[in-house]
Amino acid sequence: MDNAVQNQTSLAPSVKEPVLLKTNIVGFNTIVIREFSRIIRIWGQTIVPPAITATLYFIIFGSLIGTRIGDMGGYTYIQYIAPGLIMMSVITNSYGNVVSSFFGAKFGKHIEELLVSPLPGWLIVAGYMVGGIVRGMIVGGVVTAITLIFTHMKIHSIGVVISAVLLSSIVFALAGMINAVFAKNFDQISFIPTFVLTPLTYLGGVFYTIKLLPDWAQNISHANPILYMVNAFRYGFLGVSDVNVGLAYTIMIGAAAVLYISCVWLLHRGVGTRE
Repeated sequence: MDNAVQNQTSLAPSVKEPVLLKTNIVGFNTIVIREFSRIIRIWGQTIVPPAITATLYFIIFGSLIGTRIGDMGGYTYIQYIAPGLIMMSVITNSYGNVVSSFFGAKFGKHIEELLVSPLPGWLIVAGYMVGGIVRGMIVGGVVTAITLIFTHMKIHSIGVVISAVLLSSIVFALAGMINAVFAKNFDQISFIPTFVLTPLTYLGGVFYTIKLLPDWAQNISHANPILYMVNAFRYGFLGVSDVNVGLAYTIMIGAAAVLYISCVWLLHRGVGTRE
């Protein structure tokens, strides 16, 4: 009798682990599928606006103003700004998806369902992060297709293009989650994108090379993390960059790690979700 009890006890962990793994997989997939469904369901808000904005940028800055500016960095102006415009759309949409979705879950009180579920915090964060990446990649693909209408784009390094855009998307998806955790109303989820993210993006070398700036302005620009993301992505397409690409990857990977750990810690502590 004692042997039978001991055998059942020894088998319990081996039976529990596959069940827990399956639960985690199902939970993670559910978050990602829900995020994807949300993106597609409101495509008029998630995909169409950035496509229209990118088209206007290419018409005004690329076709009209760009012909007067001439070459930049050895390329036509429209070719030079194209990677920056693609990256700008990826950054803003990765950020916007997570901040709006997670805050919506808080506002609607269904975040509590996730918090009481057996899903670990790191997996919840990963699910929302992947949702942000998905939206960023979809919008980035749409903007890239629009780019090809206006100019020819070559690829210097496909590995750099993919890794740079993924890392940038991860960083800003996680940053959006932190914004959503601390936000207490809808005004606070729009404050950071309007007054922080937009200025950093426009001053991050999207429309110009920082070599055109005076030395003091170049030094200030190097404190802008988006400068490194844009230039790493531009290097993947054109093979030119205003910054060291290795340093850009160090910053992106470091920022992603710090933000991910911070998100998991905030969720574990219940900051903004159990108050």
